[in-house]
Amino acid sequence: MKEVIDLSHEDTNKPGKNGSVKFDPPQVLVLGFAALIICGAIMLSLPQATVKDGGLPLLDAIFTAASAVCVTGLTVVDTGTTFTVFGQVVILVLIQIGGIGFMTFASLLAIIMGKKITLKERLLLQEALSQLSLQGVVRLTKYIIKISLLIEGIAALVFAFNWSSELGWGKSLYFGIFHAASGFNNAGFDLFGNYSSLTSYTADYITNITMMLLIITGGLGFTVLSDLYSHQGKRLTLHSKMVIQTSLILIVSGTILVFLLEHTNPATLAGLDSSNKILASLFQAVTARTAGFNTIDTSGLCNSTHILLLLLMFIGASPGSTGGGIKTTTFASIVLYLKCTFRGNNQVSYENRAISQEVIRRAVIIVFSAFALILMIVFILSITENSDFMTLLFETVSAFGTVGLSMGITPYLTGIGKAAIILTMFCGRVGPLTLVFALSQNKNKSNGTNHIKLPEERITIG
Repeated sequence: MKEVIDLSHEDTNKPGKNGSVKFDPPQVLVLGFAALIICGAIMLSLPQATVKDGGLPLLDAIFTAASAVCVTGLTVVDTGTTFTVFGQVVILVLIQIGGIGFMTFASLLAIIMGKKITLKERLLLQEALSQLSLQGVVRLTKYIIKISLLIEGIAALVFAFNWSSELGWGKSLYFGIFHAASGFNNAGFDLFGNYSSLTSYTADYITNITMMLLIITGGLGFTVLSDLYSHQGKRLTLHSKMVIQTSLILIVSGTILVFLLEHTNPATLAGLDSSNKILASLFQAVTARTAGFNTIDTSGLCNSTHILLLLLMFIGASPGSTGGGIKTTTFASIVLYLKCTFRGNNQVSYENRAISQEVIRRAVIIVFSAFALILMIVFILSITENSDFMTLLFETVSAFGTVGLSMGITPYLTGIGKAAIILTMFCGRVGPLTLVFALSQNKNKSNGTNHIKLPEERITIG
């Protein structure tokens, strides 16, 4: 059945009724994520949300809500021991909505109630899901809900069976549901207590493989998953090919390098046998792509491994996924651009197809904006926090990539430091380009000189 687009009352270029302000899709996404964080913070600050009476301090509640909505996993308090079941469920809901996107969730409610998806809502979905056109966005939304529930449901049962002998059936099922959602949405929140993450399961193949599959599928992006399902791996779009190839290269190369750098490190891999060293190296390479779980002590890694993880965290997951970072396609586009430039080619190409200059321009803007944000936040933290440069840089890049890996500084951040990391997580989840557009579009529309072409003049660079 063909999708019906409701065009009534929808003209995003006209002012609202009674002089009300109408927002563009990027602005709605930014405001929507902010509103979700505020609602989550209010609920987490309630006395019922924490084990101790009084609830969380407001700033800690905002930090936790922002980390959950932005599917990051950085925590100023231990999730497993600080929150009651009510508080943990609030975090779980925030993770789920933040991972699939609040517009996807809102559209699901509209579909359930039998409402039409209007043109404005389709434009919002297009922006939220990083789609090139409006065609099929509602169908993709339905697919996202189905695939998310299916993958998380299967993983939850696997976790429950695997942990049942240790935790008991009731608790293992609850833990399974929580960690399946946290893994697929690349959130990195865990309930094992004392900031331990999955360090107790370093040699547990079922836990490791299941979690890695959750992280990878969630990080590929729903467009790629839909493409793989529709074409059974054949005749994939150029976008899907680039995402899959780049992801494989990063995972394989990351695993090899972690193994080579850490296999003799007594604080991480030295005490494991060969197969478990490979498993732990693979997990570390996968989780650094925005998940935040860890099976070995992150603070115990050598400096060279920390630098490797910084690169993986900065790149992050893929567009339209549950992860953050500059995205795999942005990284690949920059690499292809540099490759073509060094070879003297005027056209950037991939798989015998040209990559448009607009795509390259956007990729450059994203990378530059990300570097500028990280530099600014590290500068602020270097003033407010009593820690070394590598620890501060690692924390900042982890927040921007919505990864959640930490060298242990998060619980000890000052108030300003927490606010800076909240801003970084928010920018990383929304995306630098979306944030730039949200802040600039109204100004651009009101500035009539925007499209005036000025005379060119050359300058010397390099």
